[in-house]
Amino acid sequence: MDNTKRPYYGWYIVLSGTIIVLLSNGMRMGIGPFIKPVMDDLNLSRTMLSMIVAIGMIVYGIGMPIAGLLLKTLSTRFMILTGLTIICLSIVWTVNAKGLVSFLLSFGVFLSLGLSFLSNVSLSPIVIKWFVRQRGKALFYLAAGGMAGIAVMTPVETWLIQLVGWQNTLLIFAVVFICITVPSAIFIMREDVPKGADNIGTVDNAEKKIHPNINLKDAVKTNAYWKIVLGLFSCGFGMNLLGSHGVPMLIDHHFDPMAASFGIGMIGMVAMFSTFVLGHFADRFPKKNILFLVYFVRGLGFLGLVLAAENLQLFIVAFSGGLVWSGSVAMSTAILSDLYGTQLLGILNGWAYFGHQIGAALGSILGGWLYDVFETHLYSFSMAAALAIIASLTSITLPNHLSFNKEMKQTTYSD
Repeated sequence: MDNTKRPYYGWYIVLSGTIIVLLSNGMRMGIGPFIKPVMDDLNLSRTMLSMIVAIGMIVYGIGMPIAGLLLKTLSTRFMILTGLTIICLSIVWTVNAKGLVSFLLSFGVFLSLGLSFLSNVSLSPIVIKWFVRQRGKALFYLAAGGMAGIAVMTPVETWLIQLVGWQNTLLIFAVVFICITVPSAIFIMREDVPKGADNIGTVDNAEKKIHPNINLKDAVKTNAYWKIVLGLFSCGFGMNLLGSHGVPMLIDHHFDPMAASFGIGMIGMVAMFSTFVLGHFADRFPKKNILFLVYFVRGLGFLGLVLAAENLQLFIVAFSGGLVWSGSVAMSTAILSDLYGTQLLGILNGWAYFGHQIGAALGSILGGWLYDVFETHLYSFSMAAALAIIASLTSITLPNHLSFNKEMKQTTYSD
């Protein structure tokens, strides 16, 4: 039988990972619809609940390098099933939580840890194993799951919370997660990459060009690494501010709850489709240029959202921003792989994403605190805009390659 017309198996890995990321990232970043119901049921202030969400973001970030280390010895399948188990147990605990400490531990700590094991950063190593020539495209498609999570989960969660309450919504999420994730882990996630697949035979030679003597200590001393971390910090700040406070902000600005949810969801929905276009450019143009565009337009989008006064304005801003909203994590991962090689990618990406989660925690805390103090969302969303624009200007200065001499003195050069 002629197998030449069959789709490359790596794309099944990407599709499966994208759906898993849709669920996990949608739960973590699409928390906005839960804010007010949880505040009312547990008698928590916006600041206190924002602190719990912020702690969850830190735990989510800590889980990234832990997952990176574990993946050196354990399979992706084992990591997925472990994360799923933690998530389901945490949700059962959360819906039965009666006090602040119980909710903090169940929802803030353990649920976040489980979700971190099923994030795009945790799944990117297996995608990178299957792709070389189309690596940028594959990572972009994986990142589409995060945008789809915001697009799909935010309005669905809002609808379900209004219909059955936030506790039952979490239980429904757990059931759906089990039905999708278990078959994906058992039947699709394969680590046995065939020799020669997607130019995979060139990996060894490519890795030799990325300076086999470079180690983690050398890598973190480079300016390029910290520029990527700065960009991901701004990404985390803005995206979690949007996920935690975007819907409440629009409701406070007198938008209908469903209109607010669809406005935020539209960003992810548009980004989900625009990701496929950007993915085609990811391996054809300098990745730093794409990263610059993503951050710059995102910065303008935050200002547009907080200043929107009517539904039409909201949807225009959401649509425009969504065109280039995705890709920061995908491009950062691809750039890290290009600069430092795949051997260091897991741990470098994990710690870089920890910086993302530090920003996410601050976005959640400041979003709630600044509103409680000043009774306006303008300051927090303006900060997100400024950080994104700074990240865009920093990203454009990234080198295309790094070169180290025997004394490990860094020089940079461009193609």
